[in-house]
Amino acid sequence: MAVTRRHLLRSSAASLTLPLLGACASPLAPRAADAGRKVFLHGVASGDPSQDSIVLWTRATPQQDGAPLTVGWTLYADPQGRRPLQQGEVSTHGGRDYTVKVIVDGLTPGRTYYYRFIAAGEASSLGRTRTLPGPGVDRLRIAYSSCSHWLFGYFNAYGAMARRNDLDLVLHLGDYIYEYGNRQYGDGTALGRHHAPDREITTLADYRERYALYRTDEDLQELHRQHPMVVIWDDHESANNSWRDGAENHNEGEGAWAARKGAAVKAWHEWLPTREAQSPGDTQIWRSFRFGDLLDLTMLDTRLYGRDQEAANPKDQAVIQDPKRSLLGPTQEAWLYDQLQRSKGDGVSWRILGQQVMLGQLGGYGDTPILNTDQWDGYPHARTRLLDVLEEGGIDNVAVLTGDIHSSWAMDVARDPFGAAYNTSSGKGSLAVEFVTPSVTSPFLTDRKAAEARAAHGLDAHPHMRFIDLFHKGYVLLDITRDRLQGEFWHLATITEKRREERLAAAYFTARGNNHLEAARGASAPADLREPAA
Repeated sequence: MAVTRRHLLRSSAASLTLPLLGACASPLAPRAADAGRKVFLHGVASGDPSQDSIVLWTRATPQQDGAPLTVGWTLYADPQGRRPLQQGEVSTHGGRDYTVKVIVDGLTPGRTYYYRFIAAGEASSLGRTRTLPGPGVDRLRIAYSSCSHWLFGYFNAYGAMARRNDLDLVLHLGDYIYEYGNRQYGDGTALGRHHAPDREITTLADYRERYALYRTDEDLQELHRQHPMVVIWDDHESANNSWRDGAENHNEGEGAWAARKGAAVKAWHEWLPTREAQSPGDTQIWRSFRFGDLLDLTMLDTRLYGRDQEAANPKDQAVIQDPKRSLLGPTQEAWLYDQLQRSKGDGVSWRILGQQVMLGQLGGYGDTPILNTDQWDGYPHARTRLLDVLEEGGIDNVAVLTGDIHSSWAMDVARDPFGAAYNTSSGKGSLAVEFVTPSVTSPFLTDRKAAEARAAHGLDAHPHMRFIDLFHKGYVLLDITRDRLQGEFWHLATITEKRREERLAAAYFTARGNNHLEAARGASAPADLREPAA
């Protein structure tokens, strides 16, 4: 067995990594008498892969509150868990809510691995993960979603993505949890799904308890168990319509915003398989991932790091048209532009931006004002700066992935889609394309006929939009080859029952070099199966 480097991702001085153990030497091996104990109530997860490393995550529920807990981990070459490649032990404690992160490195690009944790005589379920591919990869499959509200229904979309054995990666674009109490936004009484704690969460203990609740969901656990995930936050991981220095849903009597934001950030990192910043309180989550020379994935933060406060209403043009306002902040903007230019210079085929709020124009035609100041529409100069970089740098083959709005949209991204410079038939004038994922459960419109009528009007009024659905829940599947990038909207039969039915609602692709969307004939063919599911 090769001994390679391994590191515990430290978020406190008390974290440590213990010596590597032999394949059968762990003193934490499970005992038959302990089979009924529940240490790993919240499952296992992996994330933030590179070509040679991966983050492994779990939470070990303590049997004695307050006492440190030693957790063993093993990385395997096979789905039976019989060929260990690396092993180690880490210590966790209440200071990080007994969550565990291990960065395992020295791995092979584009390879599937399996892993397990052991603590207090109990073994976790076996997880599966995958490193990023190196040069030569010619096809990728990525699924993504956002907005999973516990009170509105079951997380069937997570189960559907978990069952796709040919995914290279899963993305979550934010609103992994919601901060409200029951009946504040959503009522889970009929489904027996209540928020814990049953109040709006504002403190570190509150956020931790809310994540613990969401991570008991079987479909969410299975998604994390089967696929590595890259995640960014949106607003509800802290508070509705949050920005750098406040939030619409942070009110008098709820303490200082800086304290609440810090608590939300800490709990988010504790409960998700991310690589944490070295300095406490750092809110930088923007980062990039390279898949050989086929794809650069750039994940952004349009919410907490650099966002200026949104305009109070769409008529406040003095605020909206201020050229200094930003969603990303100057530092992240400069970093993004450099990433795009480097990607083109390195000859990478495709560039994907994973981010939170709609980039394309919604409203803003004729005398109709913009409809949502929380989106890039409310920060038009920031959007113009990004489009300038694309057009002036000749940076093409860009797809924007978006969440937040609880509905499905596919569109071209042009400077002015309502003007003569953009041609809806040919796509001339489009600089990128955008796919907005439906939510996992959060609602847009709950009346189907009203949703269909509103969607039809939206398509008529927006020449750059190809598909709108304001009713169904689900996710988007991306199928990426050298020649084209295809986005598929997969919608669920229901979220009020635990059911597996899903259907392809629409599929659109952009051909390499074209920078606009065309209707696809149907779903892409499954890729060659990855190694067996865990």
